[in-house]
Amino acid sequence: MRVLSDNGRPDVAYTIATQKTYPSWGYMIENGATTIWELWNGNTADPAMNSHNHLMLVGDLAVWFYEYLAGIKCDPQHPGFKHIIFQPVPVGDLTHAQASYKSIHGLIESKWQIENGHWHMNITVPVNTTATVYIPTSDPDQVRESERPVGEAESVIFVGVENKAAVFGVQSGKYKFTAPFVKK
Repeated sequence: MRVLSDNGRPDVAYTIATQKTYPSWGYMIENGATTIWELWNGNTADPAMNSHNHLMLVGDLAVWFYEYLAGIKCDPQHPGFKHIIFQPVPVGDLTHAQASYKSIHGLIESKWQIENGHWHMNITVPVNTTATVYIPTSDPDQVRESERPVGEAESVIFVGVENKAAVFGVQSGKYKFTAPFVKK
């Protein structure tokens, strides 16, 4: 899932996560699975070569949900969520996602939705941490935080535009970003 997303194909990862035909997690569920199979074709494979309770695939899917759909990533330069990267990947017909994580610094939250052509994103950055926030719009002047132009928002610094996203640095606190939505 992460390899697909990192190489420009989050759409394929999303399809694998949501479709009900082979190969996918939905296929397993449609065929009576209550846990993840080791093989995508676990219902037709040699039973001696197939675990029906295989955690490896679930781990990648769970990480993908947090890091890509909700967009909560640990910055490798600042381990332990001392600096958080909020970079959700809106994909397919998905119009909203939310997740939270209890880090050693406090609660990290990300909630976004696409509504009426606008991106709405609420985040929580714990005390004594910082974050980089990616807003999927190519026009940073259209981004608002708590209904104010982002340039007037406290603790928000414009960093630049990267891959059709306006990038901002923020201090600890709660933020409500909105912007016209640009699908990649």
